[in-house]
Amino acid sequence: MRYDPTGSINAAELRRDLFIIADDSFRGRETGTNEARRAAAFIARRVQQLGLEPAGDSLYLQRVPMVRETFAQTTQLTVTWNNGQRQSIRLGADIIPIISLGHDAPTPSRSVDGDVLYVGNGPDDDKQAMALQSLNPQGRVLVTSVISANERPKDPAARALRDSMMIMRLARMIAMRPAAVIVLMTGEMDASYRREVRTLLQRISLEAPERPDSGQQMPMLALGSARHGSPLLPARWPNDVTPQLLDRQFTGRIEINRTPFTAYNVVAVVRGHDPKLNKTYLAYGAHYDHIGIMPAELRPGTRGGRDSIANGADDDGSGSVALLAIAQQMAVSRPRRSVLFVWHVGEEQGMLGSEYFTSHSPMPIDSIVAQFNADMIGRNEPNVLGLVGPRAAPKYQSWRLGMIVDSVNRASESPLRIERKWDDPDEPEHVYKRSDHYNYAKKGIPIIFFTTGEHDDYHRVSDEASKIDYDKMARVAQLMLEAGLVVSNRSMRPTSEAITESISNRQP
Repeated sequence: MRYDPTGSINAAELRRDLFIIADDSFRGRETGTNEARRAAAFIARRVQQLGLEPAGDSLYLQRVPMVRETFAQTTQLTVTWNNGQRQSIRLGADIIPIISLGHDAPTPSRSVDGDVLYVGNGPDDDKQAMALQSLNPQGRVLVTSVISANERPKDPAARALRDSMMIMRLARMIAMRPAAVIVLMTGEMDASYRREVRTLLQRISLEAPERPDSGQQMPMLALGSARHGSPLLPARWPNDVTPQLLDRQFTGRIEINRTPFTAYNVVAVVRGHDPKLNKTYLAYGAHYDHIGIMPAELRPGTRGGRDSIANGADDDGSGSVALLAIAQQMAVSRPRRSVLFVWHVGEEQGMLGSEYFTSHSPMPIDSIVAQFNADMIGRNEPNVLGLVGPRAAPKYQSWRLGMIVDSVNRASESPLRIERKWDDPDEPEHVYKRSDHYNYAKKGIPIIFFTTGEHDDYHRVSDEASKIDYDKMARVAQLMLEAGLVVSNRSMRPTSEAITESISNRQP
């Protein structure tokens, strides 16, 4: 299967656009900021210049109602010794209470008084949990320290095992019915936590009516950095990790400010020329938001550098400008089926823009026959591309779409080597569920996630446009273009029905 497109993706043009959108002037394109709105306006102007149809509710913009929750200045966290000495716990620098566990989960307590019970580096099994019962953990503030290596485990299975052990540890402590659980980390886990501090200090979610109290009890939950001399740890820590009741109490009073605001998806269409097919769509997606400004104390790996802006050149400036290049070629080719382009907002906050779009689509959601998502497509090995969806999606719903992409890649003059390690429903890092395509897949839409994977600059101020491999990025975008032309010129949807039927017929 070979389709000769009208034109080719130009690496120099990708570089030009990425140096614009990943420039310091956009200040990291954090959702809810003026700079994110400027990034949306930049993309909207470009697609208007390319002659695409507007498909938002405000021309090219789709308004996405959101709410920002932040800690009020009246929030207080203190430790009081039995002799009356008091010490304030710094919000952000020392610990961060978790504002919410998600829309469907009970809200962690926002008011707590309790004796501090240090439970050591556990409990990591039921035996350790039973031993802690002798210290009467109910109603107390449980503090656990997480000692981890300074290097991130290279093996995804090792990272998944570590993360699952932490989840089990939390579950065991919550089952003890404490007033609060505080997790203090060291090493690589502390570095990972500190990369997300800015996100943890606020919660952005889709605006929805506040739910009534479910009556479920959840202790206050907090994360922080373990440091020698912390009032939440034994005096001789880390040399002393014995579970023990400390001679002090922790008091927490959390108050939250809720501020509604409007964010924007950018939505545009190349209308297909076939009147029988142009009411159906092949969708392309990327997210234009990133994580914004990182204060000096929260910049791991900068070695004292002055840069504070996480420009997100690869994540996901690369996908965003690739879609502009693809849209330019699609506007010239104008295939039979219509082609939908969506630049999502709020991916870094939990894929909010794509969640809203797939629930408030300007066209019937079942008219979208497939979705290609580009997220981080400009780094790592020059000839390697990860594809996710054909195996990871349920009921083989993306299998046929994967066959089309593979066929187009094999027919190209310089095929990319396809990495499939993330395309597995049991893949330990759950990459399939970690970008905007997942919200389309949940609607039953076949998807392919195009990615070149994480790297050392992920969610750091060092993710700069100067580090992108533009020739590779152009090859990935070209594959997305050519595969998209095949899908949008076929009469049949790339459904999995024939594949599923064939597999079912082979069953004994």
